[in-house]
Amino acid sequence: MFRHKGKTRTLKHNLRIASLLSFVAGIVNVGGFLAVQRLTTNVTGHFAFFVDEIFKLNFWQGFVYFLYIFFFFLGSFVSNLIVETISKKSNRLIYIVPTMIESIILLLLAIFGQFLIHQNPNLIACSLLFAMGLQNSLVTTISNSTVRTTHLTGLFTDLGIELSQLFFYKLKDQKDKLYSSIKLRMTIITFFFLGGLLSGILYSTLKLHVLIIAATVLIIGIVFDDLKLKLIRQTRHHNYDNKNGIKASKRIFGIKEERKNSQ
Repeated sequence: MFRHKGKTRTLKHNLRIASLLSFVAGIVNVGGFLAVQRLTTNVTGHFAFFVDEIFKLNFWQGFVYFLYIFFFFLGSFVSNLIVETISKKSNRLIYIVPTMIESIILLLLAIFGQFLIHQNPNLIACSLLFAMGLQNSLVTTISNSTVRTTHLTGLFTDLGIELSQLFFYKLKDQKDKLYSSIKLRMTIITFFFLGGLLSGILYSTLKLHVLIIAATVLIIGIVFDDLKLKLIRQTRHHNYDNKNGIKASKRIFGIKEERKNSQ
């Protein structure tokens, strides 16, 4: 689900990565908001607050909102920088490094978050926004801008458009493509909601330790994808060896038949 890019990606790959990462984003969104009362998976609201504070001449608070926006941007920038740099050396690692960075950030916040809530809540918000910028940039790059998992505004807009198009698209190919797109968007929305629901239920007990669940889901996704890749390669290698073995046997048998006939 991670390793396929461009034309090699299918709806199945996008559905898998969409369900995984939107579930993580849902956990972060609700957990982050309950912890610091800030949106931690998108910057739309922060931009409005930033402008509002500037007009009120509350420049320090306006600067804080600017930092929220900047750290989401920075996460996106760093993620693509890592992808482009590593892709020149190893395609296998292009998704592992950004995802592991995100996992480490979530784990660190899960461990030290309760202390930071009282000391520096803005650091929690900036760190989560950076992590979500990493995630959103990575999945956007991998899926060729088909999947976005950290906010729902655009998703609901696209879903509304596509549902209305069902009344007008008549050709089978058009409808099949439309159904696939609707299925993908519904998957993202559903898993984002499930992640948020789980985070909301567990937050009263676990507090920011709920982020451990999000980090664990990411790590499991990486391990699963890597093991699946190794299994596929082993299977292909085994089939290749068997095929060559059969060819070699046929050649040897053919040589023996020729010798027998010549005698």
